[in-house]
Amino acid sequence: MIALIDYKAGNLTSVRKAFAALGAELFTPERPDDLASADAIVVPGVGHFGATKALGPEWIEAILGRVGELRPLLGICLGMQWLFEGSEEAPDLPGLGLLGGQCYKLSSQDVKVPHVGWNSLEIQHEGSIAEDVADGAQVYFTHSFVAPVTGDAVAITTHGEPFASIVQRGHVAGVQFHPEKSGDVGLQVLKNFISMVG
Repeated sequence: MIALIDYKAGNLTSVRKAFAALGAELFTPERPDDLASADAIVVPGVGHFGATKALGPEWIEAILGRVGELRPLLGICLGMQWLFEGSEEAPDLPGLGLLGGQCYKLSSQDVKVPHVGWNSLEIQHEGSIAEDVADGAQVYFTHSFVAPVTGDAVAITTHGEPFASIVQRGHVAGVQFHPEKSGDVGLQVLKNFISMVG
């Protein structure tokens, strides 16, 4: 069973539908203790980084506990940004800190921000979360803030400037785009995550 975290920062229905199309069963934990039975965790989300404040110390402890047991974790959009140390969008609010670096706002000097629509993935290295995802594949984005390009970047995307669009360190992964709205490519990414769950 995969736990789909609901911290009131996005519509979970489309994420559930995408996983269901791949035959995966999701449940939404009501309390941090409910994560004890989770084989993996998905943290979705849209909007302001401040929304992650709803995931207080007990949730963080429970999520980090499962990650420590090598249960896969996937962050989607805002959920991916939360995997990092923090974001300049809410400077006083720390992220989960599993990945190094701070998220920041895209420069609007040459492009329109927020970045909304289809854009391409530049695959940096083969990772399990990007298995069978072609270089140049198109996926759907809607965001203003981005994660830095670090050694954990499996793919980058350019919108005025390059940013990390897929990240992975071991069994912790994140995607800045919305796989549930990205057609076959998005489903392939979710399928790869399910494979990580075993």
